[in-house]
Amino acid sequence: MDTQSLQAFLAVADSGSFSRAAEQLHLTQPAVSKRIAVLEGQIDARLFDRIGRRVSLTEAGRVLLPRARQILVMVDDSRRALGNLEGSVAGSLTLATSHHIGLHRLPPLLKAYTREHPEVRLDLHFLDSEEAYQGVLDGSLEIAVVTLAPHPDAQLQVVPVWIDRLCFVCAADHPLAERENPSLKTLCEFDAVLPGPLTFTRGLIESRFAAAGLHLPVALSTNYLETLKMMTAIGLGWSLLPAHLVAGELHELDVDHPPIQRPLGYLVHRSRTLSNPARAMLAQLDAAREPAAREWRRG
Repeated sequence: MDTQSLQAFLAVADSGSFSRAAEQLHLTQPAVSKRIAVLEGQIDARLFDRIGRRVSLTEAGRVLLPRARQILVMVDDSRRALGNLEGSVAGSLTLATSHHIGLHRLPPLLKAYTREHPEVRLDLHFLDSEEAYQGVLDGSLEIAVVTLAPHPDAQLQVVPVWIDRLCFVCAADHPLAERENPSLKTLCEFDAVLPGPLTFTRGLIESRFAAAGLHLPVALSTNYLETLKMMTAIGLGWSLLPAHLVAGELHELDVDHPPIQRPLGYLVHRSRTLSNPARAMLAQLDAAREPAAREWRRG
């Protein structure tokens, strides 16, 4: 099996389409089909069922899928290990981050990194934290700088860098703005606008309300915190936002509840050989760690 055929196989399996796989790989569709045909000939088994426009994995394809990922990760690791022998910080670094961290936390670090290591080409992906987390787990991403999971997979090395204090907020003319020290129960009398239901941040918030025996009345949700800020500012509901986003048109509520905090940081796979550019990035992130992040303990 050659790596190009395996890459084509993974692209089709992940996208569910030969045409989308061709776009991702910058190939023609016939070229992708040929690589799949070569791979099917090598293993003497059909990998995909093609019914109309639908493409799905056969049983053989499902068996090969995790092994193909492992093979390509091992090949990449070998290339990195050999490249590291030179000692130079050069080449490509695949880094994923959430939109919020990419806007508000990473810019000064990336500026300093690119100045110090001009030979590194940054392959930067803006993803939801949960998607980036999975990318590091399956080997498609080298580093992710994201909101950290409350109970991370044991295969991952997870390091907090910043601690976000989440503030209860509403519009200045929202009925809650007139309440002094509202309780969580009082908040549940009004609509909330919060991050999506599958996000780590939403899970953290829901756990606090569930511990009090309360169900969150979520009217609207989005994974973009800047959009949540806008929806809160125009009165669509109360929300929880990082302290540095609370300004001007938002009213911070003095809720009778201990502070809610979320850790932001980086994660890498423990079994992965990190490239020299990745090691240099981790050194920079470690140097930027806040004192509160160094003391952070998961609950």
